[in-house]
Amino acid sequence: MTHTSVESFSCSVDLSVSEHVSEQLPEHVSDQLPETLSEPIAILSEDDDSSATPAPASGFAGFGFGPELLEALAAIGYQEPSPIQKAAIPELMLGRDLVGQAQTGTGKTAAFALPLLAALDPAQRTPQVLVLTPTRELAIQVAESFNSYAAKLPHLRVLPIYGGADFRDQIARLKRGVQVVVGTPGRVMDHMRQGTLDLSGLRSLVLDEADEMLRMGFIDDVEWVLGQLPEKRQVVLFSATMPAEIRRISHQYLNDPAEITIKTKGSDSSRIRQRYITVNGPQKLEALSRVLEAETKEGVIIFARTKAITVTVAESLEAKGYDVAVLNGDVAQNQRERTIERLKSGSVDVLVATDVAARGLDVDRITLVVNYDIPFDSEAYVHRIGRTGRAGRTGDAILFITPRERRFLGGLERAVGRPIEPMEVPSNATINQNRLDRLRERLTKALATSQVEADPSQPSSRDPKAEERALLSEILQRIAGEQGVSGDQLALAALQLAVGEQPLLVHGDENWLRQLPGARDGRRGEREQRGDRPGPAAGGAARRGPREQAGPPEGHMERFRIEVGWQDRVKPGNIVGAIANEAGLTGRSIGRIQIFDSHSMVDLPKGMPEDVFTSLKRLRVMNKELQISRVRV
Repeated sequence: MTHTSVESFSCSVDLSVSEHVSEQLPEHVSDQLPETLSEPIAILSEDDDSSATPAPASGFAGFGFGPELLEALAAIGYQEPSPIQKAAIPELMLGRDLVGQAQTGTGKTAAFALPLLAALDPAQRTPQVLVLTPTRELAIQVAESFNSYAAKLPHLRVLPIYGGADFRDQIARLKRGVQVVVGTPGRVMDHMRQGTLDLSGLRSLVLDEADEMLRMGFIDDVEWVLGQLPEKRQVVLFSATMPAEIRRISHQYLNDPAEITIKTKGSDSSRIRQRYITVNGPQKLEALSRVLEAETKEGVIIFARTKAITVTVAESLEAKGYDVAVLNGDVAQNQRERTIERLKSGSVDVLVATDVAARGLDVDRITLVVNYDIPFDSEAYVHRIGRTGRAGRTGDAILFITPRERRFLGGLERAVGRPIEPMEVPSNATINQNRLDRLRERLTKALATSQVEADPSQPSSRDPKAEERALLSEILQRIAGEQGVSGDQLALAALQLAVGEQPLLVHGDENWLRQLPGARDGRRGEREQRGDRPGPAAGGAARRGPREQAGPPEGHMERFRIEVGWQDRVKPGNIVGAIANEAGLTGRSIGRIQIFDSHSMVDLPKGMPEDVFTSLKRLRVMNKELQISRVRV
């Protein structure tokens, strides 16, 4: 079994074409296989710009795709293959089974769609490729991707089939002939049992988001489908994680598969700025409203735990003037499709959804994801925030947690491989500044547009906008003459008219913000950026930040440096507990603690015995030696 790990490349993939494999390939595909496939290739992690063996200069042309596919890829802006595409496409072009482990947003749809399209026989009217997906939304998205890639392939038809859509219409389209079927397990089984989906000529099966199908209870259905397929077929399995059940299926149903693992590293997760707000449940709606006011974003998805909460949140935001839509299990499929199209087109700015939309929703406009309710598991969190920051773009994710949910934060941080920053609920001042900035941007944009439209060098024969501008100018001149006011006064009155009856600035009570548990986190976050973190209280007195600790320690204390800091995820309690146990001290006898990124300062009682000092040097905190040393102050 070939196993390619893309976290840090340590092996090459042998892509030599064996005789028995090449004989199984369609003639028009084997003729297109590039000569370079007989050479080993090196696959790098997604954030590595270097390559031991560089990709072909012609990008996707190096895989041996026909001109129709290459033309379609060029039309949609695909230039260079992603790491998962570099690794998977050559294997699939050889007809091999494949197990791929990759997170959403890595380009895996093209990784399996392109080689399977290249192998299709357009003359065969029965399905040659079947893709199983866990959700309707993902089925629609994958089908749309197939259609985009096959835009220049004549007579090729792709059909998404899923529950909630017209069954009879799907039957009619299957009878007319399709080459690619993308569907959810339940609806695929319905068609197979009724004999309306003929899979006797199937060449390839793709299991997309296999771990999600396991989580949603579809694995038995998937195995039933696998049991009905032709004995000779290519099976492709993609999954973000590899639980034991998915691994079992790969061993049982795949024939000597190539294995590819894409490990997304720091640069990938860093494209999404992740923050959390600690807020009590009854204050979530007001906190959400303030976040949306302060975070100027183009498109927003808000994830809630239940259908009832999605409706409550949507109604609250709609009352505040937002263009909101709801996506949950009670929404009919045709309405879901219209909702997603409205989100893509910009007629809806905020989508409130349950996890039904966490997978398979790829909308360029989404720049902010708000986890109104903390998800049940870390994988769900990863997929939720993956709705933004896709394909190299940047994005923001904000998580609401209650004080009791704070204990789950560490698990989410481990899942994404980086800390989630604390933030405060935006204050009135922050919201007001953001409103003024938006108004200024709108005015600047309107002025620039007006100047361009008024350019005398531009053709303006009977331009309706030019006529409107002339009429508006005439109105302003008449009012100025009648009222005897200046241009500034007129502009101010017009601006107030544009703002409307609602007050521009917020002046409501914000005392509750200072009482939130998250307010302490926000202040702590500001101190962290300055390297200022107070330690725990000792001797009944709170320890102060570094600006107040700049002087010498108290007379009976000495200052020491230890080589652990915030980057080691150490907390004052870890330091106090470790030193107190090793040195035989009480926690209250340990003085001030000052934690920086890579080291910390701690005040300890004078006269420490040399053997205790030596043992403290070897003491490990957070699996790192303290390497304690005296500081001369």
